Amino acid sequence: MDDLTFHAETLLTHSGREHNQMGGTVNVPVYRASTLLFPTVSALQSVQGTLNTYGRHGSPTTRSLERVLCDLEGAAGAMLTPSGLSAVTTALLANLQPGDHLLMTDSVYDPTRAFCNKTLKCFGIETTYYDPLIGADIAQLMRSNTRVVFVESPGSLTFEVQDVPAIAQVAHAHNAIVIIDNTWGTPLHFASFKHGVDVSVHAATKYIVGHSDVLMGVIMTTEEQYPKVRAFYKHLGISVSSDDAYMALRGLRTLAARLDRHQSNALAVIDWLKCQPEVESVLSPALPGCPGHELWKRDFTGFNGLFGVIFKPLPESAVSALLDGMNIFGMGYSWGGYESLIIPANPSAYRTATSWNAHGPLIRFHIGLEHPKDLIKDLDQAFGRLRKLNNR
Repeated sequence: MDDLTFHAETLLTHSGREHNQMGGTVNVPVYRASTLLFPTVSALQSVQGTLNTYGRHGSPTTRSLERVLCDLEGAAGAMLTPSGLSAVTTALLANLQPGDHLLMTDSVYDPTRAFCNKTLKCFGIETTYYDPLIGADIAQLMRSNTRVVFVESPGSLTFEVQDVPAIAQVAHAHNAIVIIDNTWGTPLHFASFKHGVDVSVHAATKYIVGHSDVLMGVIMTTEEQYPKVRAFYKHLGISVSSDDAYMALRGLRTLAARLDRHQSNALAVIDWLKCQPEVESVLSPALPGCPGHELWKRDFTGFNGLFGVIFKPLPESAVSALLDGMNIFGMGYSWGGYESLIIPANPSAYRTATSWNAHGPLIRFHIGLEHPKDLIKDLDQAFGRLRKLNNR
């Protein structure tokens, strides 16, 4: 849509559709194609170097999804990848060369950390991890060869909100770029490019798709970054199917409505959890007292269903008693779908620049679209199992 003054809910409904009105269809069709045919040599030659030469470079379906995402987050261009991790790794490799230095938040998604510690290290790229709450003091860690500062806000498992504008100002003053993993914020709740970000990556698998049935990532960039990242992306041979892009588009159309429900459900569950004597604290950027809460109020327009709960000291058997036997909550290493999930987590196994000092176990919750009273009933029974074991 040409008029970017529309509200996000309107963009979600209409963006990416205006170029395709064939047959009056509301949804963009699935274009399955590997080969594109041209009637003449001049027509064949006219598209060389463009995105219209071969199916791997995209289709009307994939480009419609890219267009909606760009409109939502304010990006100049977007690229779809087969997973969130592939979006992260492609964005990093497009901007780093042997001998370069990377600053990486210590609260980063662990597979991203593994990529830095293993693959980037093999390529001669050094990574320094930093306190996610460092803000403008990141200037102390900048080097002459620092090319990328990577932020993830809020952080994985521990949900610290970073001062992205302050970090971006420092990075740009040192000729470095900022890459953000914006999966938690989504294009709806964190306008990354307005806050100084150069490249935004998402695990579209999560809230963008929203239905736990498609693996996908997305890279979005500024106008300056787009040619370089797109060229590298093309050279890697990355692509996604039009079928997956169609599913992602269908999920994306309801993003605003789903996030509203995730948020209201999460608030109800959090209010209940805070009253349980076994709970030490709840980690959610929307709660006063959580690390970066004031930054969240300043920079974000909402939150979602993902948060952590620190329990008072419990034996491992008590945690198992709590988690085993859930009726609604599932245990699985993902989030962002319509279903509620619950898993134990241990940030101390990953941190290197900071320490995790909680005395009790951490459990990560994703609150789905079920009725909150049913979710609370399921949790009440789980806490009953925990108490029964502890009182033996």
